[in-house]
Amino acid sequence: MSVITVKSEHQYDVVIGKSWLNELIATLSQYSRVAIFYSTAQEDFIPKFSVDADVHYFPLPDGEAAKSSQTIAKMWDWMGAAGFTRSDVVVGIGGGTITDVTGFLSASWMRGVDWIAVPTTLAGMVDASIGGKTGINSEYGKNLIGAFHSPKKVIIDSTWLKSLPNRDIAAGLAEVIKTGFIADASILEMMKSFEIDRDRENTQVLDQLIEKSVAVKARVVSADFKESYEREALNYGHTLGHAIERYSKYSLRHGEAISIGLVFAAHLSAVHCGLSASDVSLHEELLSKIGLPTTFDRSAFAQLHALMGIDKKTRGNSLRFVGLSAIGKTQRIEGLNVEELSSVYEKISQ
Repeated sequence: MSVITVKSEHQYDVVIGKSWLNELIATLSQYSRVAIFYSTAQEDFIPKFSVDADVHYFPLPDGEAAKSSQTIAKMWDWMGAAGFTRSDVVVGIGGGTITDVTGFLSASWMRGVDWIAVPTTLAGMVDASIGGKTGINSEYGKNLIGAFHSPKKVIIDSTWLKSLPNRDIAAGLAEVIKTGFIADASILEMMKSFEIDRDRENTQVLDQLIEKSVAVKARVVSADFKESYEREALNYGHTLGHAIERYSKYSLRHGEAISIGLVFAAHLSAVHCGLSASDVSLHEELLSKIGLPTTFDRSAFAQLHALMGIDKKTRGNSLRFVGLSAIGKTQRIEGLNVEELSSVYEKISQ
């Protein structure tokens, strides 16, 4: 077991091991009332907890449907009917959408109650459950409604990943690869020899990748909790990626959309930050070798440009992108006009 500490509005631990249930039960011992929110896709894996507490179980829709105003309203009603107070705890068991909406519920119920994240997807383990960003989607964009509210603990157990298809493993690895490019080149070295059919069952390799990726995010979040500057690095590939995710009506996994966004950001970096051609090619190589998309529809640019305009990273009328001058060296790119963006988009379009 390894423990990574995150310092934000309060300090909390990310525990990476092989006994999520024991860790969770031990953590719940200090509470008298517990709400377990879980994805219906995980229903068969949610045990009845043997704890000295009043435990309530609430199923949530799979995927982005969980992150809607209708769902959060239902969750508030459940909390009220069950009598949850500020001294109780909420647990989110599932992928990133479950931890996002559970965290937002915890931030908004009585202006803040404790919550614990048990991510069950790779994307949830290395990205969504860590950092204190919680939220739901709006009709106008992804994660536009939310709050910064860190969990009391994150419990990661890679044995959850055994039931996932390769597509979901690959989607999670997009976020792992991102952390390699922005901060830890050793991740990229590991990914060069990673074969998804072979290594997805290798928990030692997966745990090492998870730990390295979580360590990157923990360092960044601890230095800049509310995204004033340093934390923007974590958005590498996300400005276009979120727009593609929205454009696809979430038929693409988050990591699949981010994969395309990473390649776009790499080409943008080559033009505006001096990123080498070999490093741009490395983006395409690492992502495509695990089956992730690296190109998108040429005719979609106008709509994608409009969607990027309502992204959280936009300031006024200026789109903001994270760029790389070299591996591990990020910088901000802003003030580009539509013609400049369209020119770079042509490099990833089909």
